[in-house]
Amino acid sequence: MEFDVWQAVLLVAVGSIAGFLNVIAGGGSLLTVPVMVFMGLPGPVANGTNRIAILAQNITAIAAFARRGFADFRLSLTLAACALPGAVAGALLGVQLQGAWFNRTLALIMVAIMLWMHFDKRAAEQSESYQPTPRQLLRGHVLMVGVGFWGGFIQLGVGFLIMPVLNRVMGLDLVRTNMHKVFIVALYTIAALMIFASQIELVWMIGISLAVGNSIGGYLGARITISGGERMIRRVLYFVLVIFIIKLLFNV
Repeated sequence: MEFDVWQAVLLVAVGSIAGFLNVIAGGGSLLTVPVMVFMGLPGPVANGTNRIAILAQNITAIAAFARRGFADFRLSLTLAACALPGAVAGALLGVQLQGAWFNRTLALIMVAIMLWMHFDKRAAEQSESYQPTPRQLLRGHVLMVGVGFWGGFIQLGVGFLIMPVLNRVMGLDLVRTNMHKVFIVALYTIAALMIFASQIELVWMIGISLAVGNSIGGYLGARITISGGERMIRRVLYFVLVIFIIKLLFNV
């Protein structure tokens, strides 16, 4: 396919918005994948090419968090290791994906997550120094396998799945939730990207253009997550959830 300057500019702009949303809440891929499909990429190719931008975005966000003193690589690594087998299985299935049959299911999952996070106040009161109990750690690591599968399979909305696991199941505040989220997604995305690249022909110029935008948005998202704190993250998360639920259910 032909690739013009205006397309590169569009991808950087869309990627910046998507990267910001992905780091601070989730749902950025619900913007980037449709844009690539609109540009003429088949669904599986867009799904795979999107991983180039996701990887760049999260590496940038990890660095931004670490520079501000937000890093717990030991816990991030164990959680990511649990997500990795699920991501490999999901990516092997994702290369065969066609159509958008999963939209309503994803929307219902997002409704349940929003209601759960709104009405379950137990984790909201935890301080930044709170450490998960052994039971919380076990549950979080087990659930991360399923998160990894969805992320490897389609990536769309994975942030809306991973945040309740870290925040509600494990009791982490939302700033540290996002800190771990970007590391986990970055690690399993490496495996998913390798699988997609080996099975289908990715469009690297589109992926790199999108990666520039996603990296900008990811950096800004990490900085604003740290400065804005728990309340700001929750407001953005709920707003994004509502918008994407409406989009998925009514195809607007």
